[in-house]
Amino acid sequence: MGEISERTRWMDATAQAELVASGEVTPSELVDAAIERIEALDGPLNAVNIRFFDEARRLAADPALPEGPFTGVPFLLKDLHSHMAGMPLSNGNVALRDAGYTSSVDTELVARFKAAGLVICGRTNSPEMGTVPVTEPVAWGPTRNPWDTDRTPGGSSGGAAAAVSSGMVPFAHASDGGGSIRIPAACCGLVGLKPSQGRITTGPFRAETGLGVELAVSHSVRDTARLLAAVAGPGVGDSVIAPEPPVGFVEALDHDPGRLRIGLLAEHPRGGALDADCAAAAEAAGRMLEGLGHIVEPAFPAALADDETVSRFMALWAVGAAMNLKSFSDMLGREITEAEVEPMNWAQAQFARKMSGEDYAAALAAVATFRRDCLAWWSSGYDLLVTPTLAEVQPHIGEHDNDPASPMEPLRRAADWVVFTPPFNTSGQPAISLPLHQNPAGLPIGVQLVADYGREDLLISVAAQLERAHPWGNLASRIDR
Repeated sequence: MGEISERTRWMDATAQAELVASGEVTPSELVDAAIERIEALDGPLNAVNIRFFDEARRLAADPALPEGPFTGVPFLLKDLHSHMAGMPLSNGNVALRDAGYTSSVDTELVARFKAAGLVICGRTNSPEMGTVPVTEPVAWGPTRNPWDTDRTPGGSSGGAAAAVSSGMVPFAHASDGGGSIRIPAACCGLVGLKPSQGRITTGPFRAETGLGVELAVSHSVRDTARLLAAVAGPGVGDSVIAPEPPVGFVEALDHDPGRLRIGLLAEHPRGGALDADCAAAAEAAGRMLEGLGHIVEPAFPAALADDETVSRFMALWAVGAAMNLKSFSDMLGREITEAEVEPMNWAQAQFARKMSGEDYAAALAAVATFRRDCLAWWSSGYDLLVTPTLAEVQPHIGEHDNDPASPMEPLRRAADWVVFTPPFNTSGQPAISLPLHQNPAGLPIGVQLVADYGREDLLISVAAQLERAHPWGNLASRIDR
């Protein structure tokens, strides 16, 4: 790789933007460096499945490139729901890939990424519909973890995490309907913030009342905070709008949050198996937080131990799959067929189609009850909850393969290790995964912090405290060991 490519490989997006602002490098040089890295590094990883290199070079050289907090910084969009006018989008699906579907408009978030000065260079691999926590779609093949290519980078934003963790780009778009920002961040040694429901518009195509939210995976808390500040806010017609926090997202980086009361959950809330390395990561984070002056005690919302939590979540997950199939048919201009959909997703959609209106209303009512019960714990006097992000270290590639004879097996396998993230999609709360631990084999282990609804500022303040006191630095660069 060339001098600029090597020099900027492990710089975060804020540092790269500073190079452009100072005139030390041009946007074209930054983008060419990222393209060089993608071409050099992506072969064994399969992270960037759709490439916009010619368009990226044109945008980087355009004098009208917007001036924003990240002017000239290279960026990647997840290949899921994120429409960009004139560019292909497959949603991880074979039929959309083969049809060469091209978007006619930008989603509002993509437009905000552009307005922030980011130069979008392509798309990152995603499982079909984003419905499993690994990134192994039939349409594009598996994405592999830069830390150990026999293991998953997580999902559904696994392509984004592999691209950032390997140093292709400093940060990348990600989305989270059940943990899909936090899971790959944990698997790949990155920062992954799931915003509050209603913090960032999902318009014009996605309902803001669903489980999914969007932002990015990154190397640093400051990149996450500055990107959130750049893209937060409602869009036209949004009916769920998160309240403004008491401290701005960028200001929160240096804000003293005071002495907080923090609950620690270092066991499976429903009595299942928890890998010792994951429990140790949460316990170590608790000691770090105590060292910063916070009060840390074993405690967690009782709602997390409710065995019905999973069934409530999965009812909505199945309805989401059915709605995805409808949108795929609309994009194709014809009905999508069973042969064009992975067996698990087809099975989920068929299950949803058998649900009555009363069944769906009951699921929504149960979710509302869970949300109130969960948030009552925060209103009782707690500021944060600390958990492992995952219940296992990174599974191996192939453990979640589709089997037509047992189509729901990938989700059953996922339920073994994705325990701590989905509840906070159901509750709508913000949560962040931080790369605070490594196991004896050198694999990154993530720790999750959860705040009250609308309090991303508190997560940013505490995450920044931890980053200063226990810096992970260019943690992902250790993949070159």
